[in-house]
Amino acid sequence: MTRRLRVAAVGAGYFARFHLDAWRRLPEAALVALCDLDDAKAKSAAAEFAIPATFDRVGAMLDAVAPDLLDIAAPPAAHRVCLEAAVARGVTAICQKPFCASLAEAEAIVAAAQAAGVTIVVHENFRFQPWHRAAKRLIERGALGAVLQITFRLRPGDGQGRDAYLDRQPYFRAMQRFLVHETAIHFIDTFRFLLGEVSGVFARLARLNPVIAGEDAGIILFEFRGGARGLFDGNRVVDHAARNRRLTMGEMLVEGADAALRLDGDGRLFLRPRGRDEEQKVAYAWEDRGFGGDCVHALQSHVLAHRLAGATLENDAASYLANLRLEAAIYESAAQGRWIAVTAGGAPVTPTSGPAPPVADRGSAA
Repeated sequence: MTRRLRVAAVGAGYFARFHLDAWRRLPEAALVALCDLDDAKAKSAAAEFAIPATFDRVGAMLDAVAPDLLDIAAPPAAHRVCLEAAVARGVTAICQKPFCASLAEAEAIVAAAQAAGVTIVVHENFRFQPWHRAAKRLIERGALGAVLQITFRLRPGDGQGRDAYLDRQPYFRAMQRFLVHETAIHFIDTFRFLLGEVSGVFARLARLNPVIAGEDAGIILFEFRGGARGLFDGNRVVDHAARNRRLTMGEMLVEGADAALRLDGDGRLFLRPRGRDEEQKVAYAWEDRGFGGDCVHALQSHVLAHRLAGATLENDAASYLANLRLEAAIYESAAQGRWIAVTAGGAPVTPTSGPAPPVADRGSAA
């Protein structure tokens, strides 16, 4: 009989429900408890997902149910207390992104976990979206030849008007660092997953909608150690063609010496060999369920495979720090208006290029 891991969860908000739904569908896992500061919200989610116990303090929950795994789907301000509680009790944890409230806090948590021999995984699920996994397989088998450039145009179209983000994740409006810290971090990780480590970045960021605190548009250039270039073109005010504009969140193009691979807003992949005009649709299996092609379920399955069968683990917290260091370099580039070279671990080094115009605030009635 397959062993079932006992899972306790923190968070009962909008995105936490994707986590709870995925755990309920995994036969190797059993949800045993849920924690949220809002008792009514916790009880409502517990009833919906058949979770037997609810708590309003993470430490009390861990002591009462002694889970094998703690899944933290709460905002960054809550990460440290939850992770410290897990580390103190030797409990493996999965933690939502953005991971911790700052890079320094994340580094401190990782150091404490390593000292205690506790595994922390960052719930960075975009690399588990089925189109990105399919793109990785095509790159690895040489279908594109040497990859020269990757471009992602983020266009969810949910950031326009005075009511932007209120219907789903209203805390977005108060985030002082928004587009990069909350959203582009997904693509920092995905770009590294597809093309390897980054050697430098340049960024121009802007706030288009004045009702929010942080940036909601920006252009980020990447240079990869393997020689490829990357472009992240993000704008949460405008949209793209898709039946569900939150499925892929935008469109991607990966260009190689032998072929180009295109992702559209409906999760379809198209391969165009060099010198030809016609694209070939790439067949791959995926299900339009949950969030982003059921990527939450895929990530949680991956963690279970690691815990139960020793499969290689992606996005352990120590490895994930490279993403946070790249995020810091991107904000530094935008603030200083210049190219920032980074180390193999993503940390900024002495910049080598000249100045550029400062970050723009293009506030309007968008």
